[in-house]
Amino acid sequence: MPKMLGLEGEEIHQSASGWSPVYVEDNLGVMSIGFMLPDKDDAVIWRGPRKNALIKQFLKDVHWGESLDYLIIDSPPGTSDEHISVAQYLGGVPALAGAVVVTTPQEVAIADVRKEINFCKKTGVKVLGVVENMSGLRQSVEDFTFTTADGRDVTADIMKAINNNSQMNSNSNGTDTANESNNRIFVETEVFHASGGGAAAMAKDMNVPFLGKVPLDGALSRAGERGVSVFDNKTEACCAPALRKIIDQLKVLVD
Repeated sequence: MPKMLGLEGEEIHQSASGWSPVYVEDNLGVMSIGFMLPDKDDAVIWRGPRKNALIKQFLKDVHWGESLDYLIIDSPPGTSDEHISVAQYLGGVPALAGAVVVTTPQEVAIADVRKEINFCKKTGVKVLGVVENMSGLRQSVEDFTFTTADGRDVTADIMKAINNNSQMNSNSNGTDTANESNNRIFVETEVFHASGGGAAAMAKDMNVPFLGKVPLDGALSRAGERGVSVFDNKTEACCAPALRKIIDQLKVLVD
């Protein structure tokens, strides 16, 4: 988490009010065990009681300031001690607004997510919605390399044919060919086979909201590696509109 937010190497500090989070921006603070490790490559090999004690400290002993609009907890997959501890220490509703469940489309992943949703129902945690992540690959065609079966690079030929065809279609439709954003072509394909209908079908079956699909996007991965926001890029990532739509829905649900 520290690396994804551009905070690698930062340290937390303690005051009379408690631990102070590390701030990305004036309105975005972060608390992570990564700030407490002597070395970024250290493994955290803790049994349940020690993990639970740290979760309790993160929830009760961190000074987030006078006003906190949202506290987002990124938890590991499954139905482990961490989830039980969070539900217990926050005391349920209204302190805990709910859970956003994230899955990939294939049934082997959705089978585990069904258990997670049932866990939420049994512990009284409201499921705000389900998000289908890595829902196919959608990228600009310029990001691809095209080769023949014997490995010969034919990218230049393919791109020339695509651009010529795009310009012809744009001219016939009266589209402004001078605007490059109008002429960008995207490639889409299925990565994980959703044999059971994916997250949308599962959400309908379990009577929980479906928030949307986020495509697999290399720009999102690059943003995480660099510790920058995917929304700050001059040319937005393919996944940005889908993420914005999901965030807008969540704001309505928790406000």
